[in-house]
Amino acid sequence: MKNSGASPLSKLPAPAREVAAVVVSLTLLVAGFAFYIFQRGYILYWGDAVAHLNNSRSILDSRVPGFDQIGTVWLPSLHLLTLPFVQNDWLWTTGLAGTLPAAACFVVAGTCFFLAARHTYQRASSALVVLCCFSLNPNLLYLSSIPMTESVFLAGLAIAFLALLRFKATQQRRYLVMGLCASWFMSLTRYDGWFLIPFIALFFARTAGRHRWWIFFIFCAGAGLVPLCWMANGWWQTGNALDFVNGPYSAAAIQGNKPYPGLHNWQQAARYYFEAGRLCAGWPLLVIGALGAIAALFHKRMRAVFFLLLTPAFYVWSIHSSQTPIHVPTLWPFSWYNTRYGIALFAFAAFAAGALTDALPARRKLLALAVPLLSVAPWITHLSPEHWICWKESQQNSISRRAWTEAASRFLTANYKPGDGILMHFGDIAGILCKARLPLRASLHEGTIPEFLPAVTATDAFHPMKWAIALHGDIVSTDLLSRQPSAYRLVLEVKTKDAPKLEIFQLTY
Repeated sequence: MKNSGASPLSKLPAPAREVAAVVVSLTLLVAGFAFYIFQRGYILYWGDAVAHLNNSRSILDSRVPGFDQIGTVWLPSLHLLTLPFVQNDWLWTTGLAGTLPAAACFVVAGTCFFLAARHTYQRASSALVVLCCFSLNPNLLYLSSIPMTESVFLAGLAIAFLALLRFKATQQRRYLVMGLCASWFMSLTRYDGWFLIPFIALFFARTAGRHRWWIFFIFCAGAGLVPLCWMANGWWQTGNALDFVNGPYSAAAIQGNKPYPGLHNWQQAARYYFEAGRLCAGWPLLVIGALGAIAALFHKRMRAVFFLLLTPAFYVWSIHSSQTPIHVPTLWPFSWYNTRYGIALFAFAAFAAGALTDALPARRKLLALAVPLLSVAPWITHLSPEHWICWKESQQNSISRRAWTEAASRFLTANYKPGDGILMHFGDIAGILCKARLPLRASLHEGTIPEFLPAVTATDAFHPMKWAIALHGDIVSTDLLSRQPSAYRLVLEVKTKDAPKLEIFQLTY
């Protein structure tokens, strides 16, 4: 007689139970970690996290709302995923509006990597090792708890990876469609996705039974629609289809002509990227991943593992050729910048760890338990966030911004009245409005052309805003301080170490 009180979950087939257990475990893990980050106020430490959140909010809350607020440099998938949540003021100002989609993508990425490992290694134990190595890394968990794109991209990468493996095994077209959708998602998240398009197409074509070249060209054409649409968006908004490459907010413009380690030097570029990967993953996991890659080579599984090395190769190329530096505290100039890019090397190492455990003799399979324990050893022995390189970068590089954001938000909370309006440059300064819980539509900035230009070039004749906020030296500050007499007077200066002072101006009449 069947037990009528049995859980519905227990009636599912074993693989379905495994997937359900993985999803529940990952959800509880990232939810607990996100709660830890939220309690300590770390969600909006990273300047880019604040900017992602405000970019999403501006689509709904702006003097000129709409999809023109998406911009032309940052790809829009995170901003679109955040839209259902960012319209809630509490979720917006706490940053949780960005935590929810980032955490959900972490669950998707972990689940798909588990399924990909189960397919590749044909053992639940090896897949479990991959899952543990992947999900127990505090750098990834931190990036999955804040409005950043790493977990979003990894979700697309894991789906594409699983689609490639399933297509090779079954030749079913639905996996080709699944891979195409994953490519679109990645290409709307990070430019790494653009780089991967021909490689994904080649992997599909090589495993296809028939019409290989047709599959390659059709996939490239279909996946290439996203880059073409994004360039069309840049042309529509700025008149420059390559604004993301050479526009005023591109990586090239931000870096300028300043040299950095790895620029046009392949050896240095690889060295700095590897060091970022080591700091993200920890030495034990990188060694395990290297040994796993060797094991995968001998067991004819290197093609699957190799796929996950393509994204690290993209970052090495970017350091070398695309004015995209990585700074790590262990190498000159001993600072923190773009350390999170090392997460791609960590993902490779976590998956390759499964190949090492799969290669163990049957009588020594219990040794597989040591692999995830070794991979998390650096974090268990150093529990403080001070040892998480991605958290440390957000903490170190936001000291000044957090100081003047706090001071300016207190001032505006005390003095701003509905309808006053604020003239400002968008970007970091928009975080002040988020902190003060003031709507973005109260601001006049470069995303609200044509009103913005007259406001900063003819302030004596055009005074739509009662307040102006600027970082000393930006377009707003330069204009308001250069006009004598000016329609605005300086009422507050916030000076911080190693950063331009923040200035708040008030209209004099």
